[in-house]
Formats: sequence, C-alpha cells, structure tokens
Amino acid sequence: MMQDNLSDERNALIFGIGAVLMWSTVATGFKLGLAVLAPAQLLLLGACVSAAVFVPAAIRSGWPKQSLNLREGLVFALMNPVLYYLVLFEAYDRLPAQIAQPLNYTWAIMLALLAVPVLGQRLTLRMGLGILIGYLGVVVLLSQGRFDALPDVDWFGVALALGSTLIWAGYWLFNARSATEPAALMATSFLLAIPVLFILCVLGPGLPGLTSDALLYGAWVGLVEMGVTFLMWQQALRRTRHAGRIGQLIFLSPFLSLLLIGSVLGETVHLTSWIGLGIIVAGLLVTGRPNT
Repeated sequence: MMQDNLSDERNALIFGIGAVLMWSTVATGFKLGLAVLAPAQLLLLGACVSAAVFVPAAIRSGWPKQSLNLREGLVFALMNPVLYYLVLFEAYDRLPAQIAQPLNYTWAIMLALLAVPVLGQRLTLRMGLGILIGYLGVVVLLSQGRFDALPDVDWFGVALALGSTLIWAGYWLFNARSATEPAALMATSFLLAIPVLFILCVLGPGLPGLTSDALLYGAWVGLVEMGVTFLMWQQALRRTRHAGRIGQLIFLSPFLSLLLIGSVLGETVHLTSWIGLGIIVAGLLVTGRPNT
C-alpha cells in the first residue's frame, strides 16, 4: 500500500512538473503565433486542436449522454475560450511578452477580490495585504527600469491584460460551481466556441491560411495552453494526497517563461520584470486561495 502511495506521488510529481514546463512555453508561443496570425485566427486554430484533445477524454467519462448541458456549455464557451483568449491575445499582440505574461498571472489576485462580492467572503487583513503587494509588483513590472517618468507602454494593452484576469477569475468562480465533469465541460465549450470563432474570423481578419507556421502555432496553443497540459495538471492533482504541495509547482512557470522570453524571443528582460514578477508571486502567496 505504501509503495502504491509512493508511486502515485511520484507520478503526480511527474505530471505536475511536465505541466509546468509546458505552460512555461505559452507566452513565447503566443508571441510567435501572433507574428503570423491575427488573435481570432490563432484562437480558432487552437480551439480546433483543443476540441480534438478534450472530446476523446470526455467520451471516456460518459460524455455526451451523461453530462451534456448546451446552455451551460455555451455560457462557458463565450467566456473561455472566446472572450478570455481574444482579450489576452490582443494584449500579447500589443505588449512585450515580459509584461503581458506577469500581468496575466495576477488573475489569482483578481479571484480573491471577486470572491468578496460574488462569494460573500470577508476581505481579511491578510488578503488585503496580499492584493496590495501583488499590484505593487504590477507597478514595478510596468516601470521597466524607469521610475522618473510615466512608463512608455501600450496602456490599452495593459488594460486588456488586466481585463483578461477579470474574465478568467470570473470564469473560474462559475466553473468551480459546475457539476459537469471538467473534460466534458471543456469538450462542450470548445466545440460550441469553434463556430463562433469561425464567424468572427470571416467577419474580421479572414480565415487563417493553413500554412505550416499557422498549423504549428495553432497546435502549440491548442495542445500546450488549452489541451494536453490541462489534462496533465488534472492528473497530477488527482494522484496526489498533497494537492497544496503540487500546486506550489505552478509558481515556477512564470519565471521559466521569462527565461524563454529572453532566449527565444530575444527580448531584453529588464531586472524590474524579474523583481515585479517576484513581488506579484509574493502577493499571491500572501493572499492565498479563496474558498469556493
């Protein structure tokens, strides 16, 4: 029995580290993909790939007979992937990855804020302190080494990046209350999102060309950001008896991501990007996770 537990914990650690390493690449993938595709085009390709991942996983859990709720699926589809990723991709299109990625990481701080009006939770001193620390990190991040003048950044892009955290935190709160099995909900959501994204592409930038680059980045987004990595992380949490310990691994991802942003994208990663991200993560740790 003890050997089985050790095996489960080892496998959970493998799945968890694998998921973190994959998520660390997505900021780089977003920027490379957005260099050849419009946000809606990249999202359409990514959603198609993700649907191909989630449908087989959902079928194994009895979908669609046991857990198909079209109304719920459509609401979730419009939030994620449609609205969330369109806003996030537009932010990445406007901002350096070293700014967009840490800003998006503040979604958990936004979650703590939303938990007060949505869940009726009390804003404790610890939560308030964590939120202040987290957004102090945002100020340091946006300074990009300059504190003598207003930072020279695309402020609309900043607003979009911070807005994406509001959408994702809201989605997380609603998702946590869904009785639908996660893979089934994701399969339904992505299948319903595809025709919406198809129409948006037709009315906007046009359908994506099926070039090798477009397919590569669509697969990168669909598999790494939205699909396989989600299932790996789910497996890690299911196999461990120490979900909190496994959950701490996620804090490695943004720092590894900055390394890739510097080495692959060639961005000069400012010291304040590292410091700002560190302060944001400290704010997350102080704030903690709201009870949902």
